[in-house]
Order: sequence, then structure tokens, then C-alpha cells
Amino acid sequence: MDTADIDMQVLSLTSPGVEQLEAPEAVKLARESNDILADAVRSHPTRFAGFSTLPTPAPEKAAEELERTIHHYGFKGAAINGHIRGRYLDDKFFWPILERAEALHVPIYLHPTRPPRSVVEAYYIGNFSPEVSASLASSAWGWHIETAIHVLRLILGGAFDKYPNLQIVIGHLGEALPFMLPRLDQRLPKEATKLERPLGTYLRENIHYTVSGFNFLPAFLDLLLQVGVDRIMFSADYPYGSMSQARNFLDNLPLSPADKERIAHGNAEHLLHM
Repeated sequence: MDTADIDMQVLSLTSPGVEQLEAPEAVKLARESNDILADAVRSHPTRFAGFSTLPTPAPEKAAEELERTIHHYGFKGAAINGHIRGRYLDDKFFWPILERAEALHVPIYLHPTRPPRSVVEAYYIGNFSPEVSASLASSAWGWHIETAIHVLRLILGGAFDKYPNLQIVIGHLGEALPFMLPRLDQRLPKEATKLERPLGTYLRENIHYTVSGFNFLPAFLDLLLQVGVDRIMFSADYPYGSMSQARNFLDNLPLSPADKERIAHGNAEHLLHM
């Protein structure tokens, strides 16, 4: 962080997290993870902040754990690592989590995870090596498409009509959603979705986007044009991405100083109440 001149990092438990565990195991490990993270934040309060780990297989317990970590530890939101054993957050079984996040005015970071086994077998195993298959199903493609579909399911399932102030954060310059946004609006109009707002409006009003190691200028500019500067936040995706490379990308963006400040820290400070 010092080498890259990064002042603050928001830490979270990465994929696969606790989402693939049985409920009792998830509850236990989530609490342990949050307690360990709280110690790290207390040790470096001006350098670290935290996102809660939630035992999503037990939604009521997850809502309680979110509230505990926000009130007792000052965490800034929660991180959920993708699907829960093939079930997604548009399933109303999980909506106690969404309801509590909205009530607490904290965001949920939706982090990629490996697609369900049936999807991997159908889409990502082919006439190529197991090494290529593993990458295609994860960091090269599958993680990102999986997260984009998860966001679309949340929107189309009515989660944001039920919880209109709920805020979700996704990484990697929007997981390919900005490129598809005009097409989604065109092919899924309100007449078809029966939603209260056009689909693209949810992507501009309920979703925030981080860079997360996608230091690619054309993709960044597309995101900027589609959602606007106030929805974009700097992140390095450490340890998967280089902090120094991320900082260099930020420094060289063709933006006004004011817009660069919003992306560097202002938008995150507003969303995370920092």
C-alpha cells in the first residue's frame, strides 16, 4: 500500500467464502472471519476497513451478523461470493439479507465465484486442456459472466423494486454489463419485465462499479459513458492484481482532476460513510 501510495483498503474474505458450506458451518466460520478482520481493522484503523462475511446459507443469521459487524465493528458493508450452492439472491429465501442491508444503509459487494458444477460441465469443458478449461470457467470469462447474470437476476426478480435503496457493488469494470447495457434495455423493456423502472436504470442507480484489476482503458471509457463518473470506484483487486499497476492506471486516466478524485476516493467515501 505504501509503495503504491494507497491510503486505505477495504478487506473481505475472498471466494469461495462461506457460500458453499452447510448453514451451521457457514455461521461459525463467518463469525470467526469477522472477528479476525475486526482485529486487523483495530490494529490499523486509518489503513483498513472491513466488509462482513455473511453466512448466506442461513439468511436470518446472516442479517443478524451483518448488523452485529456494522454496529460493533464499524464494518462498511458485506461481501457475498456469488451463488449459494447454485441458488442466487433473487430467491426470496435470501431477501432478509437484502432487507437488512438496505435498512442499515450499507452496500453488498457481489464478488465472483466459480459457476455451478453443471454450468462448468456444460459450458467450460471442451476440446482443450484442463488448464484452459479452468481459466475459462474462472478469471478469463466464467467468473465475470456468472456475476453479471447474478446482477441481472436480482434486477429481473424484483429485488430493487422491493428494496429500492439497496446498493450492490460489482468489480472488474462491471463484469461485461456496461457493454451489454443498451442491448438489455432494448430487448428487455418494461412491458416485458413488468418492473417499475427500465432495466438500465437499475444498473445506473442501484449498482456501483470498481476497477478491480481491469486496467483496460477502452473498457473503462465504456463504463464511464454508460453509468457516469459517480458510480465508479478505484480498487486494486489485491492480492490478485498489482496495487502499483492499479495506481498507475488511475493516475493516467484521461479525466479531469475532479472526476479522478471522485473515482480515487470520493465515491467510496460517500457510499461507505467513511
